[in-house]
Amino acid sequence: MKKLISLLLGISVVFGSVSACAAGEDDILKVTPVISGSTLSYSVQTDLDMNDALLLSALYDEGVLSAVKINASDGEFEMKSGRSYKLKIFAWKKANLKPLCNAVSFDDLTANNAPDSDTPADFEPFTRNTKISDVMSDPAFGDYGRLLFPVNTGYWSGDTLEDLRLTWYNYINPDKTVEIVNYMKENALKGNTIFYDIYSETEKAADSAKRDTGLFFFRGEKNAKTAICNAGGGFSYVGAMHDSFPHALELSKMGYNAFALIYRPGWDTAMEDLARAIAFIHDHAAELEIDVDDYSLWGGSAGARMAADLGSYGTKYYGEAEYPKAGAVIMQYTGHSEVTGNEPPTYNCVGTSDGIASYRTMENRIERIKANGTDAMIEVFDGLPHGFGLGQGTVAEGWINNAVEFWERNMK
Repeated sequence: MKKLISLLLGISVVFGSVSACAAGEDDILKVTPVISGSTLSYSVQTDLDMNDALLLSALYDEGVLSAVKINASDGEFEMKSGRSYKLKIFAWKKANLKPLCNAVSFDDLTANNAPDSDTPADFEPFTRNTKISDVMSDPAFGDYGRLLFPVNTGYWSGDTLEDLRLTWYNYINPDKTVEIVNYMKENALKGNTIFYDIYSETEKAADSAKRDTGLFFFRGEKNAKTAICNAGGGFSYVGAMHDSFPHALELSKMGYNAFALIYRPGWDTAMEDLARAIAFIHDHAAELEIDVDDYSLWGGSAGARMAADLGSYGTKYYGEAEYPKAGAVIMQYTGHSEVTGNEPPTYNCVGTSDGIASYRTMENRIERIKANGTDAMIEVFDGLPHGFGLGQGTVAEGWINNAVEFWERNMK
C-alpha cells in the first residue's frame, strides 16, 4: 500500500511535472508538485516499507539541504526549503544508507531562486526564459542594472538568460546565471546594498567612462575575510556573469565577503579601477563590516592578468595611496608570465586545450614563483578550453574549493 508524504517547501512558483524513479524502479518513489495558494508542496508516494526506517534527503545546489526521518506511523514530515535551485529527492534504507533511487530532478527549479521566509512580497523570480533586457531594466536594480551584462554589446549575444553567450567563454551555465540575478534582485528588494560606486560624481562627470564602473557586493558573514573578483574579456569587455559573479556568489556561500569589479576595458583603465576598488574596500571596511586583512584577488583571463599585476606592483603604482598587498592571488587561464619577485602566494588553474592561455606558460610561472620561496600551486585540467569559469559539469568542477584552501593556508 502506498504511503503519502508531503514536502512543504513554501515556494511561490512551481515548474515541473510528475516524475518517477530511475529505470527498473518505477514504483519505488513518485513525486508530484502540488500548488495550494502561494505554497508549493510535493506529494511523494512510495511502495517501500515505511517500517524499514527510511530517510529522505533533499539535495540542492550540490549540497545536502536536510535529511528527515519519516514517522513510520503516518509517513508525514515537513521540510523547509531556504533556496531550492536543483531539487533532487532520494530514498535511503537505514541498513546500508545506499540510495534506492534518484526520484526526481526538477531542473526548472534551477530557474527560480526559491524565496525564503523573509523574501519581499514583490519579489518575482527571473527564469531561464526572462529576457536579458528585462533583467537590466528591472526597477530593483536602478541605474546599475545595465552593468550586469557587458556594456560593450558587440561581445555578447542572446535574448534570454538561457541564451546568453560571451565571446571567448565556454560552459556558461544558465542555471547559475538565473541564480545570480535572483540573488541580486532579492537582496536589493530587501534593502541590502549590492552595488557600490568607486568614483565620485565629480570624477564621473570629468570622465564619463567611469560611470560604467563599480563593485557588486556578495555578502558573506559579517567581518569575514574579503575577495575581489575580476572577470576577463580580453580588455574589450567585462564578462562578469560567467567569470566573476559566479565566483563571488560561491565565496559568499562559504562565508567570505566577495566583490565583483566592473571596470573600464583597456589595460591602463582596468588597472586604475582595480587599484581604486582595493582603496575603496579598505577605506570603507568598517561600514561594510568586512575584514580586509589577507584579502584575495581573483581573476580569469584578462582579469587574472589584472589580479597578478596588481598583486606584484601594488596600488600606489596605479595612482592610489599605498594599501596592503593581497594575501593571495587566484588566477585562471591567462598567459601572464612576468615574475618580479614580489608576487603574493599564487594559485593557478587552466585547461590543456586552452588555445589562448598555454598551460605550459602558467606552469613555468608557478615554478618560478615557488623558486623565489613563495607559496604557489597550479591545477591543469585535461581537455578543457579557455574560459570554463567554475567548471561545473567538467573535470575542473570543485577547483574553487582548492583555491579557497590555498588562500586560507596563506592567511596570517
